[in-house]
Amino acid sequence: MQVQSVQIREATENDLAAIVALFADDPLGGHGDTTDPAALADYRAAFVRIAASPNETLYVALRNDEVVGTFQTMVTTTLTARGSSNLIIEAVQTRADMRGRGIGAAMIGFAIDKAREDGVRLVQLTSNAQRKDAHRFYERLGFVPSHLGFKMKLK
Repeated sequence: MQVQSVQIREATENDLAAIVALFADDPLGGHGDTTDPAALADYRAAFVRIAASPNETLYVALRNDEVVGTFQTMVTTTLTARGSSNLIIEAVQTRADMRGRGIGAAMIGFAIDKAREDGVRLVQLTSNAQRKDAHRFYERLGFVPSHLGFKMKLK
């Protein structure tokens, strides 16, 4: 693995087009993401909701001031485990031509470090069942496939 320097920071609205392009370039995601300018208002509205949430943060990974990755975190607190908080990592995406260079590991490491600083008990994420390479990647980072997830599409 070739590790290249990467900077991670909270995303700004100026990063929105680059983030959307990452998702639109993912043939396996199946989320219907698109760089069509007609869809920008939907992405902008979602960005505003995320930015306004005290428990959600959208991040970008930069290399040479260019967005090469993104991920989102959410902190949830439950009554289980004596009222502990968990960090959920979602929407992890590295630009296709930048995979295998340590960017994904840097993003996940950043999220885990932040969770430790914030006293979070558990970090969890889900991954598309078809993404076998991603599963091996997460296991190499110390994640354990411990639960079975279910989804119900409403729209």
